[in-house]
Amino acid sequence: MAFSSLRTICFRNLTDTTIPFTSRSVFFVGENGQGKTNLLEALYVCAYGASFRGVRDVHLIREGCREAAVSALISGVVDYQVSVKLLGSRKLLQIDEKPLQSRKDLLSISPTIIFCHEDMEFVSGSPERRRWFFDQTLSLYDSLYLEDLQRYRHVLKLRNTVLKEGRLETLDLLDIQLVQIGVSLIEKRSKVAHQFSEVFSKLYESITGIDQVTLRYKPSWSTGEQSVILEHLNHIREREMLLKMSISGPHRDRYQFIRHDEEFEVQASTGQRRLLALLLRIAQAKLFTEMSHRLPVLLLDDVLLELDPEERKKFFWVLPEHEQAFFTFLPEEPYDRYQQGDTLVYHVKDGALYL
Repeated sequence: MAFSSLRTICFRNLTDTTIPFTSRSVFFVGENGQGKTNLLEALYVCAYGASFRGVRDVHLIREGCREAAVSALISGVVDYQVSVKLLGSRKLLQIDEKPLQSRKDLLSISPTIIFCHEDMEFVSGSPERRRWFFDQTLSLYDSLYLEDLQRYRHVLKLRNTVLKEGRLETLDLLDIQLVQIGVSLIEKRSKVAHQFSEVFSKLYESITGIDQVTLRYKPSWSTGEQSVILEHLNHIREREMLLKMSISGPHRDRYQFIRHDEEFEVQASTGQRRLLALLLRIAQAKLFTEMSHRLPVLLLDDVLLELDPEERKKFFWVLPEHEQAFFTFLPEEPYDRYQQGDTLVYHVKDGALYL
């Protein structure tokens, strides 16, 4: 499935217009602050229903406007019209003018992977951001995992409320639910960590020449035995009540990049960490295709700026197979070197596009 067109209304600084995409390779070229990233963000909102920048929906609405909307025609064997309307503090997601029943339905239409500067958080940021990345990796091809993750978060929220209010009588039941769902999450996370590590390790070595950089998954619960975990939760209950929060479970899991049994990201240079972040996305796309037998849409936001010429060449060499790819470039970049025969080049200025 590929984007055939994008329509924006009062979205960020973008001109209200419909943009046709007649190629599987699209370049947005312009100076900083002209709207290139906003175009990728609009496409991402159509794919996920939310921004990749982690901002509130209200910040997507152009200053001076009360509402905004983005919609996309996504074409394949079947065509879909996806629209996202931002109504102040409310949001309406629709597919073919019908309200969206589940976010997983949106993910299944046009699986999209973004490469952006914020990806550095998956390398140098908090454990929570790294968990988010691998949760997204799984959710792209496993809708049941997404459902379990949403259920786990719901039970966790209830459990934390109970701990804050000191209602001990409901904790036992919530513990059982938390453990049942949590064990399922851990089993799938453990499996994907192994699969991901195999793909990623080969990628990183092919680009940098540095071998044996692997992914290690460290679950909060060291066993999958539900009775043992329940006993553990009972043992730490007094401490959790003092802290008024759940301190054990998949929401505390960790992922580490390891080389020679040491954390690699700690000793890696800034350039190595930047490459690490880029290759995480490439591995994510490759694993998605391997597991789903589908090709993703790629959104690549100024990803080549910090790479030297040799690294840029290698990056395009390992770029995963894709249904469609959108790139942003500064005008002074040699983007013509990366054009294909049918590449569509839009120049972006003050939120407007020009051929």
